[in-house]
Amino acid sequence: MTSTPMPPLPSPRPLRALRGEIVHFLGDPAELGARAIEQFTDGVLLVQDGRIAELGPAAELLARLPADLPIDDYRGHLILPGFIDTHTHYAQIDVVASYGEQLLTWLQKYTFPAEARFADPQHASAAAAFFCNELLRNGTTTACVFATVHSSSVDALFMAAQRRNMRLITGKVLMDRNCPPGLRDTAETGELESRQLIERWHGRDRLLYALTPRFPATSSDGQMRMAARLFAQHPGLHLQSHLAESRSEIDWVAALYPHARSYLDVFAQFGQLGPRSVFAHGIGIDDEDRARMAATGAALSFCPSSNLFLGSGLFDLERAGEAGIRVGIGTDIGAGTSVSMLRTLGDAYKVLQLQGQSLAPERAFYLATLGGARSLYLDDRVGSFAAGREADLTVLDTQATPLLARRIETCSTLAERLFALMTLGDDRCVRATHILGEPAWQR
Repeated sequence: MTSTPMPPLPSPRPLRALRGEIVHFLGDPAELGARAIEQFTDGVLLVQDGRIAELGPAAELLARLPADLPIDDYRGHLILPGFIDTHTHYAQIDVVASYGEQLLTWLQKYTFPAEARFADPQHASAAAAFFCNELLRNGTTTACVFATVHSSSVDALFMAAQRRNMRLITGKVLMDRNCPPGLRDTAETGELESRQLIERWHGRDRLLYALTPRFPATSSDGQMRMAARLFAQHPGLHLQSHLAESRSEIDWVAALYPHARSYLDVFAQFGQLGPRSVFAHGIGIDDEDRARMAATGAALSFCPSSNLFLGSGLFDLERAGEAGIRVGIGTDIGAGTSVSMLRTLGDAYKVLQLQGQSLAPERAFYLATLGGARSLYLDDRVGSFAAGREADLTVLDTQATPLLARRIETCSTLAERLFALMTLGDDRCVRATHILGEPAWQR
C-alpha cells in the first residue's frame, strides 16, 4: 500500500482519556466474523498527541493512570471511530431535497446553477464552514468531497477543514464540455489550476488532494489524459469521479466512447484506475468491470440514499465483495438526502433487501469506518482505534429518541443495538465528535 508520508499532527497535546463502551473493527466482518470486532463494554481509550496510545478495559487501565488525568466520561454511550464519507458534494448542500428529477436533468436543473454560485469566494467560504460543521454534528470526521470548477471553492473547503483539524480530501472539478459556460474550464487551465492547488494543499496538515473529472461526458479526451498524467506524477494523490450511475448516463457515455468496452473501460483507457481512485455509484457495471477494479485497487463508493432519491438503481454489494473491490459509503449530498451516516446505512440496508441481500449491522458500521478508510487508502491513519491511528471518534447515544430508547431496551446483543441505531438513528444520536482526541462538537 502506498500513501503520502504522514506529517506531524498539529501541536503537541497532553495525554487524555475517554471512557465508555468502545467498539471498533479489526477487519471486515464478512470475512472474519466475530473476530473482526473488538469491544470493551467499559473501556478506556488513551490519546497522546492526537493519536491512539492504548485501548483496554477500564478496570485495567484506570488502575495505572494518574489520578488527575482528565477523562471524558461517556459511560452509557458507544464510542466508535469517526465516520468516513467516501463521496459527497459540499457545493450541493443548498439543493438537498429538490423535487422531481433523475440524474441528467438533476444536473441541469439543480446542480449546475448551485455550483455556479461558488464563483463567489464568500459564498464558498460560508458553505464550506456550514458543511464541515454538519459533518462533525453527524459524527463524520473524514470525507472525500467534490468542490466545483472554481479554485476558490477548493481553497474555501480546505481552509474550513484545516481550521477544524479534519482529515479531508477534495479537488477542483474538471469540466471542459457539455456543461454551462460559467462552469467550463479547458484542459490547459484545468491542469494549471490543479497543479497550483496540489502545491498549495496536498499533504498539508491532514489535507489531501483529489483530481476530480466529474465524469467522462463532461471532460474531453485531452482533459482526461491530463488528469491521468497528474495522477501518475504526484505520489499520494487521489482521483475521484462518477461511474455508471444511471441508465441514461451510461448510454450517453457509450455514445461518446463507442470503442470502449464499458463505462469503466473509458477510465481504464485514460489511465485513471489504481490505488486511491474512488468511483461513486458503480450500479451499471458487470463482473469483468468488477474484476478490473479489484485488480487495479480502485474503489467504489456505495451511495444508497442518492441512488434511491434519483431513481438511479440498486448497488450490488454482494458482487463487489465477491470480486474483492474496496467499498466505502457515500452520502452523496445533495442527491443524497442526509449528511447522517446512520440514515445512509439504513438506506443501504433497504437497497440490499430489494436484491435479496442482507447487510449485517456489524458490516454496515465497518463500511462506515475501517472499510471507508481502506477504500481511500487511509487505514494506516484513520478508521480504527489501532495504536498510532489518529484519534478521530464519534460518541453515539442509544437513548437519543423515545422510540430508539424503547427499542434498545429489548436488544440483548451489540449487533441488535447497532441495527437499531442504523434503522432508527440520525444526527440526534451523535452525543459528541472528537478530532485528534479533542472535542470538536458536542450535543
